[in-house]
Amino acid sequence: MIRKFTFRAASILGLGAIASGSMPDQHPNFLFILADDLGWMDVGFNNPDCFYETPNFDRLASQSVRFTNAYAACPVCSPTRASILTGKYPARLRTTDYFGAIQPEAAKKQPNYNRPLYPAPYLEQLPLEEKTIAEALKEAGYSTFFAGKWHLGPEGYWPENQGFDVNKGGCDSGGPYGGNKYFSSYGNPRLEDGPVREHLPDRLATETVRFIKSHQDGPFLAYLSFYSVHTPLMAREDLRLKYEQKKLSAPADAWGQEGERKVRLVQNHAIYAGMVEAMDQAVGKVLDYLRECGLDQNTIIIFMSDNGGLSTSEGHPTSNLPLRAGKGWLYEGGIREPMLIRWPQKIHQGIVCDQPVISTDFYPTILDIAGLRLQPDQHRDGLSMVPLMTGKAKPESKNHQERALYWFYPHYGNQGGQPGSAIRKGKYKLIEFFADGTQELYDLSADISEKNNLAESMPSVLQELSDQLHRWQKEVEAVFPERVAR
Repeated sequence: MIRKFTFRAASILGLGAIASGSMPDQHPNFLFILADDLGWMDVGFNNPDCFYETPNFDRLASQSVRFTNAYAACPVCSPTRASILTGKYPARLRTTDYFGAIQPEAAKKQPNYNRPLYPAPYLEQLPLEEKTIAEALKEAGYSTFFAGKWHLGPEGYWPENQGFDVNKGGCDSGGPYGGNKYFSSYGNPRLEDGPVREHLPDRLATETVRFIKSHQDGPFLAYLSFYSVHTPLMAREDLRLKYEQKKLSAPADAWGQEGERKVRLVQNHAIYAGMVEAMDQAVGKVLDYLRECGLDQNTIIIFMSDNGGLSTSEGHPTSNLPLRAGKGWLYEGGIREPMLIRWPQKIHQGIVCDQPVISTDFYPTILDIAGLRLQPDQHRDGLSMVPLMTGKAKPESKNHQERALYWFYPHYGNQGGQPGSAIRKGKYKLIEFFADGTQELYDLSADISEKNNLAESMPSVLQELSDQLHRWQKEVEAVFPERVAR
């Protein structure tokens, strides 16, 4: 049974709440699962008509709080990943683009550069001065483990330098680009090669199970950060054949236009489908082990993706409809994510929460669930989601309802997105594009597809959100792109 509630309804239901920040009898374990480039509509629990089969994610959803308005802090990967680990917006950290993207100095040297703005400068590493959530938990006696994609700086800034005791596969690479890519041999400096044709998602799950098995006395943080479903588009042969057969009865390709890019409107990509299911199977391996070894009732499971599905570039493998655009864009398709939190014995199963939340919220939420002291100077851009999940009438719940969420992406995305910034407050979302100052206003409660621009018809709302967005940009000392001299 699916229960749907806002904070107010949850309070009436009296869902089994605990006091925020209270000390549990035993520190729980945490399993944080992060997908790469997986779209909001790429999982069955958000999309019953999904072309891709995700039974293990769907099983997890039936046991979890499902957040329908969950956001990545950026439409590309590295900034969102930094926001999860630090509890800070990318604009505050200066980590506003994926690490390895072009810097303004390089753009200025391009003889045929023809855009109106140079990209803003950004940091290409997660600063070691930041206390990550792994470091905070480690101080509290947690064993910490990382597997998969890191992409938060060069060697010296890898997981083992940021609070993780064990690192299996985390390096500077944004995808599995070495060796045989998604198959062994991997050519990864932090992951030993396995048997020939071993599949990377399964290997990462195996490493996670191995860590959990050796740390059953806990407490532990296992951070399973898949390279899937990032390019290169490669699937196991059995799954490719399965979905090629399934595609025969699926809708034919259909395309729309987003700016200068074509955008996929139909989910029917067989290879991408195989990649999604292989990741789902890997998740199932870890979930099954937690149950088999009796740790499932004391392990908090969190799942999210780092940005929207890839729909306008690099093979156009998925469709995010009804969301607009995809990875690299400030529209909903680029930033709204599938998100689950499973908290056994504390929250009812199958709850749906519509309150907007963002990736900076994970840090204080994990500390809160663990009964540890919050660290507002560190996770200053996040709020604990415990009150939203339990229905406890705490001031933090009102803060969630009244706050705004922000995005700042002063770069040209590889997928066609333009430099800009955005704010969501309540049902309204404003996007401001830096090249020409254009502003777009949408009522997401009535227009999730962002088709009806209300900027002209609702000038007072536009002005209020615009002023608030600009104040926030000043508060975080956001670094803007430089205009090209003509």
